[in-house]
Amino acid sequence: MIQIEIDPRIRLHCPDMCIGLVRANVVNTPTPDSLWALLEAEAERVKSTYELLAVNARPAIAGTRSLYKALGKDPGRYRVASEQLCRRVIKGLGIYRLTTLIDVVNLVSMASGYAISGLDADRLEGQCLTMGVGEEEEPYNGIGRGPLNIAHMPVYRDAIGGVATPTSDEERTKFTLETTTAQICINAFAPEMPIRQATDWMASLLQTFAQATNIETNVYYPPQI
Repeated sequence: MIQIEIDPRIRLHCPDMCIGLVRANVVNTPTPDSLWALLEAEAERVKSTYELLAVNARPAIAGTRSLYKALGKDPGRYRVASEQLCRRVIKGLGIYRLTTLIDVVNLVSMASGYAISGLDADRLEGQCLTMGVGEEEEPYNGIGRGPLNIAHMPVYRDAIGGVATPTSDEERTKFTLETTTAQICINAFAPEMPIRQATDWMASLLQTFAQATNIETNVYYPPQI
C-alpha cells in the first residue's frame, strides 16, 4: 500500500479528515451496461433528493469547500469534482459514459459526496503521495481541462509533481484502457458516508466490474498536530 503524508496546514483545517485507500490489479474496459445502470440509478436518486443550491450543503462537499476557502481558493470557481457531478445530473445534463474504472469512481463519488482521486499506480513515481497546498505557477494539467491553477488548492504530489486535486486529477496519471493497477484515494475532509463503507464498496465494485485482484484497502487517519 502506498504511503500517505498530509501537510500540517490541511490537518489544521480538517483535524478529523481521513482517506480511504484502495489499490488493486484491474482490467479496464468500456463501461458495461450493468455498471451504467447503477450510475443512472444513482444519478436519478441525486436528482430527486437535492435542489441545485442544496448540493453544497452535503457534508462531504461542504467540508471540502470549507477547506478550499481556508486555504484561499474560491470553491465556486474551482468546484469539487463530486459537486460537479451532482450539479450536472440535477440540471438534467446527464453524465458521460466513460470507462469502467472512471465510472466506478464516479458512482462512489456521487453516492458518498467525496472527491475521489483515481490514479494509474504504474504512472506514479515513488512510494509516497503527499497531500500539500498548491503553489503559484505550479504546473498542472487537469484531465480534459488543460493547465489548471492549483494555487491554494489541496493537491496530491508524487516524486515528480502534482497528480490529483479534489477538482480534477492530472493527465499524467489518469486512468486509461491500458491501466492495470489502480490507486484510489477517497478524500473525506468531512464525514458523510462511513469511510470504511465507501472504501469496501469501492473494492467490491472493482472486483465485480474490473476483475480486480490483489486488492488492498486501508483507511488512513493523519496523526493529530
